[in-house]
This record gives sequence, structure tokens and C-alpha cells, in this order.
Amino acid sequence: QVQLVESGGGLVQPGGSLRLSCAASGTIFSIYVMGWYRQAPGKQREVVAASISGGGTNYADSVKGRFTISRDNAKNTVYLQMNSLKSEDTAVYYCNAKIRRTSSDYTGNYWGQGTQVTVSS
Repeated sequence: QVQLVESGGGLVQPGGSLRLSCAASGTIFSIYVMGWYRQAPGKQREVVAASISGGGTNYADSVKGRFTISRDNAKNTVYLQMNSLKSEDTAVYYCNAKIRRTSSDYTGNYWGQGTQVTVSS
């Protein structure tokens, strides 16, 4: 009933920039947290950045100063602006959101299908 759809991934050269978008749709009462994870081959999925309702952001140390997460509450959309990209940033990036669908529903954890980001010369 809730869907998260990512877009904006692709191939970029080192030092380049890319902007990811994630839009939540369906039956939504409230979104508490929206964020981005990534998973590279042979590695576990890790948190990249998170945006918390009411204000506040958090970033992984590896992307601090290079990535910026932003949120458009009216559109239920979260963005990830990625600058100064490195080869180490190559991974599948997943959108994640904690969403309550109705006033009586529990808070669920939802995932997008992922978008590939490849940083290479």
C-alpha cells in the first residue's frame, strides 16, 4: 500500500555530482523518518543519511561535507545531493522511510527497490 520509488542514479566520474530522489506514495498518515542507505558488493548495507520529522539530519562520516539530504514534506519526497563523488561511493542506494499509514496503524519500515550509483573514470 506504500511505495518508495528512487530515481537519479547512474554513472558519474570521480569528483562529479549526482542527485537522488525518493518519492513515497500510497496510503500515508505520517512519515517520521526518511533516509538513504547504500550497499556495495561484499559489504553490508549502511546508513548514508537520514532526515527526521521535526528537523534534524544525520550523515555517515564517510559522506559528511559531501552529501546533503533534504526533504519536501508536501511531496513526501527526500533527496540526496551527492558532490565530490569517489569510487568508494559506488553502490546501490536504497531509500528508507518509517511511515504510519493510518492513525491506528503501527509504524512500518519501508524500502525502495534501489538505484545504482557508479563512480568511475
